[in-house]
Parts: sequence; structure tokens; C-alpha cells
Amino acid sequence: MNPLAPPAAVRWAIGLVVGMAFAIPFVGTLLFTLRLTDGGYTAERWLAVLDPANARALAPVWTGLVNSLVLAAVTVVLVLVLFTPTMVLVALKFPRMRRAFEFLALLPISIPAIVLVVGLTPIYLAIGRSLGTGAWTLAFAYGVLVLPFAYRSIQAAIDAIDLKTLSEAARTLGAGWATVLMRVIAPNLRTGLLAASLISVAVVLGEFTIASLLNRQVLQTGLVLINRQDPWAAAIFTLLALAFAFVLLLVIGRAGRIGAAGSSRPARARSTIVRPPKGKTS
Repeated sequence: MNPLAPPAAVRWAIGLVVGMAFAIPFVGTLLFTLRLTDGGYTAERWLAVLDPANARALAPVWTGLVNSLVLAAVTVVLVLVLFTPTMVLVALKFPRMRRAFEFLALLPISIPAIVLVVGLTPIYLAIGRSLGTGAWTLAFAYGVLVLPFAYRSIQAAIDAIDLKTLSEAARTLGAGWATVLMRVIAPNLRTGLLAASLISVAVVLGEFTIASLLNRQVLQTGLVLINRQDPWAAAIFTLLALAFAFVLLLVIGRAGRIGAAGSSRPARARSTIVRPPKGKTS
């Protein structure tokens, strides 16, 4: 047991306080969607969300949800295809550039979204003329927005393995760099890659400022539009989005525990070597 860890009672108290901070708004919003004006409770508002007759009224939310899911998929592809190989390249070939690269990757978290939009507006004017004004083009901005979160997850996975030894061993056996990256390095980084992907999805689904100022329709902008017409439907979709984000956090935590358990097995195996009895040779 870690001697620096707080006592069990303190951990339970912290968990209870944090849990209440999350649970009270969630339960309050749930009761708001179920309570009638006369004090009773009903699930009719939840059923109305799935009613095809209300599909036209809820069209902004459904359209925004589809756009957000597409954006999440494109953003994850950008993180895995562009950002991850760059981090591996820096770790293997340019280790002295790690601090500068880390500074650039973490910089977006310190810049307000409105400032990012001011800088991105001229870029998106050019993107609109060349690629169109579809909502999927927000993936370029979201790729910058998720860099700090993706960097921490992937860098922790890189620090946990001997990247240089693995790549040199694979190269010695005749593997090309593409094979080294896909079949040697990526499987050892799967926990970090999974965490980075899920965090990117959560960030994309919850982002509002950039999409609103760049006049793109996503889930959060759709919720704002619906809230003016039907506040209960907006609250229901908000609860569903929060529940989805909570499930993502549970998956990330579970993946981290599985990765930690898997990495500790070789160490335990090496420490339990069976020695032959004295006087006998193999």
C-alpha cells in the first residue's frame, strides 16, 4: 500500500463529496424532465423524444448529433494518424525537441475559445472556398482543441515502454517503419491511444463556442435551439450526453487498470524464477 495515500475514511469522504457534486445536478435535471405542473411524475416527455411525430421539431438536435458523431470520428482519425506518429518520431529521433513539442501541444488549453476562433476565421474562409462549409470541416479546429488531452494520454503510454529498444529490435529483424509503428509500437500504446480517442470524443460532443461562432450545427448548438422551444427535450438530451460522457470515463479508467495489470505481469513472472534443487544440474 502506498504510504503517502490518505486513510480509507478520507478517501471515502472525498469520493462522497465529489459524487454528490456530480449526482445532485444530474438528479435535479432528471426530476425536472419527469415532474408535472401538478406535482406528479410521468415519463411522457422521454417517450415524446423518440416519437416520430416530433422528429421535425427535434431536427436540429438529431442533425447536430449526427454532425458531432462525424466530427468525433474525423478528429479521432487525425489524432491517431497524424498526432501519434509525430509523437513517436519526436521520442525516437528528436528527443531534445520534446519540451518544445510539449509546449506547443499543451498551448491550446491556455487559449480561450474566442481567441482561437479569431485566429481560425481567415483559415476557415479559405477552407470554405476549397472544401465547402460542411460541419465536418470543424474537425481541423477540434484536432487542435483536443491536442492537450490526447498528448497527455499518449505520452504517458510512451513513457511506460522502452520505445527505442522495441523499434531497434524490430528494425534489426527487417521490419520497415510502417510495420514497426503498426505492429510493434501501436499495440504497446493501445491504452494511451484508447484514452486519447475517448477523451477526444467527449471533448467534441461537448464543444459549443467554436461551432457557434463559426456558424456550424453540432449537438450543443442544436440543444440551444431546442431549449427555446422545448426545455424538457433539451434537458433530456443533456442527460443522455452526460451519461455517455460518464460511460466514456468508466471505459478509460477500466482500460487504464487493464493496461497496468498487463504491464505488471512480466515483472512478476521474472521475479518468480524456479531454481533447480542443490546438487542437480539441468
